[in-house]
Amino acid sequence: MTDEQSDQDRVESRAHLLPEEAAVGSDDPEAQAEAILTESDLREDRNVAPDTVLEHRTSDQTVAPNEPPD
Repeated sequence: MTDEQSDQDRVESRAHLLPEEAAVGSDDPEAQAEAILTESDLREDRNVAPDTVLEHRTSDQTVAPNEPPD
């Protein structure tokens, strides 16, 4: 898979609107997804110390499924 195809797969995956986004609608979900992912990539790259390794996790890998309420 090429980088271009991988980027397109990310955009297509993110273009499926979240419930909050679907409630207000979107004229162009793919353009919106591309903008969100571009901004996310920029933020991710900016604040990394030179010797830091970025870990990419999904939400189910970072949140305990049954956390007690605060």
